[in-house]
Amino acid sequence: MTVSVTELADRFTWIDYMVFGLMLALSAAIGIFYGCFSKKQDTKEFLMAGKSMTTFPVAMSLIASFMSAIALLGMPSEIYQFGASYYLVTFCFVLVMPAAAYLFFPVFYNLQISSTFEYLEMRFHRAVRWLGSFVLIIQMSLYMAIVVYAPALALAQVTGFDVYVSVSLICFVCIFYTTLGGMKAVLWTDALQTLVLYASIIFVTIKGTFDVGGFSAVWERNAESGRTQMIDFDLNPTTRHTVWALVIGGYFNWITIYGVNQAQVQRYLCLQTKQMVMKALWINLVGMMILMTTCCFGGMVVYAKYYDCDPIRAGVVTKGDQLFPLFVMDTLGQWKGLPGLFVAGIFAGTLSTISSVLNSLAAIVLEDFVKSGCYPGISDTASTWVSRGLCVFFGLLTFSLVFVAERLGNILSLSMSLLGMVGGPLLGVFTLGMFFPWANATGAFVGEVVSLIFMFWIGVGHHMARSSGQIKVVAMPTSIDGCQNLTITEPDFLYEPEGEEPGEALALYRLSYMWYSATACFTVIIVGMLVTLVTGKQDVRAVDPRCLSPAVMWFKNWLPGLNGLGEDYIDEEKLKESKNSSSLVNTNSSFTPEMLEKTYGDYTPEESSKL
Repeated sequence: MTVSVTELADRFTWIDYMVFGLMLALSAAIGIFYGCFSKKQDTKEFLMAGKSMTTFPVAMSLIASFMSAIALLGMPSEIYQFGASYYLVTFCFVLVMPAAAYLFFPVFYNLQISSTFEYLEMRFHRAVRWLGSFVLIIQMSLYMAIVVYAPALALAQVTGFDVYVSVSLICFVCIFYTTLGGMKAVLWTDALQTLVLYASIIFVTIKGTFDVGGFSAVWERNAESGRTQMIDFDLNPTTRHTVWALVIGGYFNWITIYGVNQAQVQRYLCLQTKQMVMKALWINLVGMMILMTTCCFGGMVVYAKYYDCDPIRAGVVTKGDQLFPLFVMDTLGQWKGLPGLFVAGIFAGTLSTISSVLNSLAAIVLEDFVKSGCYPGISDTASTWVSRGLCVFFGLLTFSLVFVAERLGNILSLSMSLLGMVGGPLLGVFTLGMFFPWANATGAFVGEVVSLIFMFWIGVGHHMARSSGQIKVVAMPTSIDGCQNLTITEPDFLYEPEGEEPGEALALYRLSYMWYSATACFTVIIVGMLVTLVTGKQDVRAVDPRCLSPAVMWFKNWLPGLNGLGEDYIDEEKLKESKNSSSLVNTNSSFTPEMLEKTYGDYTPEESSKL
């Protein structure tokens, strides 16, 4: 490296600002179109796109919702610093997508609900629903702050883009089109932004590969440093990345998102048919594989370029998350407009995540706290305006929480840790409800509370142990032998602090962040079932069969204690219907025992609505 950051930042010209501004303008225009020129929006239209969407925009939105700037910045940094082992997490999606499509989604489809937490009230109790909603609101608010701040900071140093200008643009443009255009605007802007994101990362990676001498040169330089070594079968759960942690632990991390997260499930339910949902998830699998492969290989390209002059040790950048923006400006800086495309890709990824979460948080608060709590008789017009107000509120909350995110670290491990600490207990309580017909409401509530406390103890303890030096995450070796025309000032954080050696951290604090979701999920299940045994098992005859995963029906004849599953519930519903009907001759108007024998994904919305 022979160019300083200041010189690179000067390469970001007015043409790049125009390219970047065009992407923001198109996003705002989509919001204006659906807010002002589309048909009048009611609550269903605003939050669920009228359940009229087609496969393509929803598939693109599913990709964008949680991969955004975390992928574009975090993954290349991870590969550069710790090697290519993280790429194995890609294979967990081969398990995640079928599980989401065939084990979790059919439950929400059959119930035809707007908030995933409605399920928890139907299966358990309203208290379980409110607890889950409250926990997700906290998780998603913190997650949005991380997603907004980290890219803004990374871009600030290497492009000259002021960090608070970036944050303001992201938050307020996103608030504008999400509030004005509703879910349709969110989905179509996500589709646009995902295409921009793909175009930027693929072009940068291809151009960088040619610049360093082709694929063989990239691979050889990474192999010489040991970065191509991916396979580690170590069974120790404290080892940061192993095959087991990345594939099995990764499955629990991502099924938390694709299986039960409100932002994703809400998108599934915007589609016209369940076949479209299945198709969208399979498209999503291909898209995720391509994106993660490109991002991970991009990290290898970055190392191949800076293999003999590490920008971090040279003091050119201060954080790993700034490596890829630095690489982009160094590689494309002479090409007017292309750095602007990359910045547009970063912002597009961030906007897609924030808009998705804003809309889903509005749905949660409206359905779980307004309609189900303080104002059950609210009109549809008022509900729509409340939803808009909630989008504005959570957007402003995100902006304020950015100042908390300033003190946080690596965005990839941090975001996965947060999803595990909070999303894992939620996965556990949904799993308990869908796969364990005997679990009762007390067990679900206690299990979730215990899991949350346990995971925050581990997560906060890990952070404190790292801050005190008890836990050290050692990056792979780098070199500064080839640095030219730069004054090498290695940052202070690369050296061990003087003074007494810190003591050993508690073993639990060393648990790999990739195991957080799995640990949290099994904690809920184990504690929930123990409490259920003490307080009395749920009578499976009284369980609404639509609340159980199709897997329970497939294996119910082999599972003990499931005789008569759902029969009392069906009889009770038929009795209610008989009181409101002069005749029960029309068997098509009731939920019959024969329907219980169906595969759950085969229910039609009409059958689902009869309960």
